[in-house]
Amino acid sequence: MKQSAEEKILEAAREVFMNKGFAAARMQEIADQAEINKGLLHYYYRSKDKLFRAVFDEAFAKFASGINQVFEAEIPLFEKIEQFVDRYMGLLIKNPGMPGFVVSELNQKGAAFAEELLSRKERPNPIPLVMQIQEEVAQGNIKPVNPSGLVLNLLSLCVFPFLVRPMFRGMMQISEPMYDKLMEERTREVAEFVISAIKKD
Repeated sequence: MKQSAEEKILEAAREVFMNKGFAAARMQEIADQAEINKGLLHYYYRSKDKLFRAVFDEAFAKFASGINQVFEAEIPLFEKIEQFVDRYMGLLIKNPGMPGFVVSELNQKGAAFAEELLSRKERPNPIPLVMQIQEEVAQGNIKPVNPSGLVLNLLSLCVFPFLVRPMFRGMMQISEPMYDKLMEERTREVAEFVISAIKKD
């Protein structure tokens, strides 16, 4: 089926934002990738911010749906942690500009942006994971841990490398492809690190 102009724009924007990041992406480049003129691009999306928001909204909805399947799955806790990290890191690798966009929106709009995200029908709901952690602690299967703190650690370990990507690359003098490979390796390492921290000896 033939793509509409808007579908072509969104597909092109996803690719350009993924490869260049939000700051380095240019509207002309997105128009060229979509094989349309810049005027038509601006007809649909008046600014790069609005276009990125459209890409973000689509990615966020898909992520929320997928990650809730993990949260609600009746599987062992360690397997759930592995699947969570795999899906979350996978989203960030495909959308490296997303964490920076979220931080920027939070800085500009504060709690209103967070409330807008959390009011959506499709939003992450980690409560089943929190309850499972509580049960595992109560049964003595894992070390005593604050469930909210564990979820925060998981999020932080996944997100932080994408927020500091330019600075860390500069300090370590590594290329974009090398950093991408590092993130792919980190997907496994984060899950192993967290599981090792809570596993009983």
